[in-house]
Amino acid sequence: MAELHLYDVIRRPVITEKSTEMADGQNKYVFEVARNANKIQVKEAVEEIFELEGKVVKVNTMVMPAKRGRRGRSTYIRSRQWKKAIVTLEEGVSIELFNV
Repeated sequence: MAELHLYDVIRRPVITEKSTEMADGQNKYVFEVARNANKIQVKEAVEEIFELEGKVVKVNTMVMPAKRGRRGRSTYIRSRQWKKAIVTLEEGVSIELFNV
């Protein structure tokens, strides 16, 4: 398996109502990550990209299923399958990207 570059691990931040509440109240940040990235790679990428040396406490990952739609009897895929990572930081530490 090819080694992923740090900037290939994190695809984009997920900005939803629920994720902003998690960032404000629980100090958890949500990212879309590469499908073949593991928790260790996600932790290293977040610490390196956002300059948070040793501030990541926990990383949870999950694969979000593809959403399917129907037109008549036929089914089609509305959105592809993707991997989500919820990164928990230490108290008092925040990522400036989410303070917009």
